Amino acid sequence: MTCRGQPGLIASGMALSLDFLTLPLLAAATLVFLSVLAGLYSARAGFSFLLVFLLAGILAGEDGPGGWIFDDFRLSFWVGNMALAVILLDGGLRTEFSTFRTGLKPSLVLATVGVVLCASLTGLAAMLLLGLNWKTALLLGAIVGSTDAAAVFSLLKSSGVQLNERVAATLEIESGMNDPMAVYLTLTLVGVALAASTVSGAPPPQGALWQSALQSLPAQFGGGAALGALAGMGLALLIKPLGTRLPAGVEDPTQGGGLLALLIVSSGLAVFAATTWLGGSGFLAVYLMGVIAGNRARAAVMPALSALDGFAWLSQAGMFLLLGLLVTPSDMLHTAWPALGVAVALMLVARPVSVWVCLLPFRFTPREVFYIAWVGLRGAVPIVLAVFPLMAGIGEARTLFNVAFVVVLASLLFQGSTIALAARWLGVALPAQGDDRAMRALFGDFMLAGEAPMGDLCEIYGLPVPDSPQEPLSAWITRMLKRPPVVGDTVSLGLATFSVRTMTGARVTAIGLKLAKE
Repeated sequence: MTCRGQPGLIASGMALSLDFLTLPLLAAATLVFLSVLAGLYSARAGFSFLLVFLLAGILAGEDGPGGWIFDDFRLSFWVGNMALAVILLDGGLRTEFSTFRTGLKPSLVLATVGVVLCASLTGLAAMLLLGLNWKTALLLGAIVGSTDAAAVFSLLKSSGVQLNERVAATLEIESGMNDPMAVYLTLTLVGVALAASTVSGAPPPQGALWQSALQSLPAQFGGGAALGALAGMGLALLIKPLGTRLPAGVEDPTQGGGLLALLIVSSGLAVFAATTWLGGSGFLAVYLMGVIAGNRARAAVMPALSALDGFAWLSQAGMFLLLGLLVTPSDMLHTAWPALGVAVALMLVARPVSVWVCLLPFRFTPREVFYIAWVGLRGAVPIVLAVFPLMAGIGEARTLFNVAFVVVLASLLFQGSTIALAARWLGVALPAQGDDRAMRALFGDFMLAGEAPMGDLCEIYGLPVPDSPQEPLSAWITRMLKRPPVVGDTVSLGLATFSVRTMTGARVTAIGLKLAKE
C-alpha cells in the first residue's frame, strides 16, 4: 500500500477515500468553533454560553440548516454521563472544605428532600397540563427535578458577581450532590412504568417494586459516598508528591499541569464507572472524590486546574451539541405550550416551594431563599435522564424527552441569563473590590474590630446596651444571626447596622458600622 500527497489511499488498484474521516471531522470542528465564537459574544449580552451550544446542535440537526439526522440515543447517553462525571470532578476539586461550614447541611436537604418535593410538584403540573397518568407524570418530575451542575458551575463562574458565601456554597454543593437522587428516582419510576405496561405475564406487585427501590437507596448513596471518599484519599496520596516532583523535561513548577489533569480525569472516570457498575452512585462518588482530593492535596492540584477547566468546557460543549442534535423541533410543536407551562410551574412554583420548605430550619433570609430558588438551573442532566425512558421503550418516552428539552431551554434562557441581575437586585452579591461606593453602601464608613466589647461601643454611639455588655461584637453578631456568619451578613441595633466585613475561617474579624439619620 502506498500513500501519496492527495487525500486518498491506493490498495489493490482501488482508491479508498478518506472522506469518512475528513468530512465529519471538518463539520464537527467547524460547529464547535462557531458555537464557541457565538458563545463568547452571547455571554457578553447576558445569555447562557451553554444555551448557544444547545441551539447550535438544533440548527445542525434534522430540522435545521445542517440537516444531519442523528438518533443514536445510546451514544448520547454514554457521552452525557462521561461529560457529567468530568464536570462534577472539576467542580469537586474547586470546592473548599471551608464552604461546608455554611452550605453542607442545607445542600444535603435540598439534594434529597428538595429533589423529591420538586419532582412531585412538577409531576402534579404535568398531570394537569399534559394529561399524563400519575406514574408517567412523576417520571417527568424526576427527570427535571434536579439542578444541573454543568449549568450552575459555569454560569456562576461567568456571571461576574461574587455571591455571599452562604448562597454560593449552598448552590454549588447542592448542584454537585443532587444528581444521585434524580437518577435514583428516574430509574425507580422507569421500573414502575415498565411494570405497569407489562403485557405478557403478570407484572410484579407495586409494593414489591417500591420495597426493592427503598432497599437499593442505601447502596446507591452509601456505596457512592464510601467509594468516593476512599478514591479521594487515595488520589490525594498519589498526587501529593507530584507537587514537589517535576516530570522529566519540565523545569517550571507551574508547567506539567496538563499531564496531571489527564491523570486526575482518567482516575475520576474510572471511579465513576466502577462505582456505577458496583451499584453505587457514580455521580456522588466522583464529586466527593474531587472534593477530598482537592482539599487534601491542594498544592498539587492547583497546577492542573487550568487544564481541567479545558476538559470541563470540552465536556460541556460536546454534551450540549450532541443533545441538541437529538432534538427534532417539529416533533415538539404539539406539546410546546403545555411543556412551557410545566417549565413555568417548575420555575415559579415547584422549585421555590421546595427550596422554602427545605431551607426553613436554616434561617436563610427571604432574599437568599428566593435567589437560590431562581438559580435552580436545568441543563444537560434532565435531557440525559430523559434518554432512560427512550432506551427502556416506554410508550410516552418521546413526549417526556421533548418536554424535558423545553424545560431546559426555558431555564437557560430566563434563569441563566438573569443570574447577575437577580443577585444585584436581591442584594446577595458582595461589592467588587475597589468599588468604594458599593463598599460604603453595604459596610458603612466605620470599621470595628471583632473583639470590641458591645458595652463600650453602645456607649460611644448611643445605642441600646445588650444584656451582656462585655460580650465581643463578633460573638454578639453570631448569636443574633443564629446561624454561621458570612461576609455581608447584617444585624441592626437601634439606629446602627452592623455588617460582617472580614472573616478568618469561621471567626468574624472586622465589622462595618452604618448609622442611620434620626
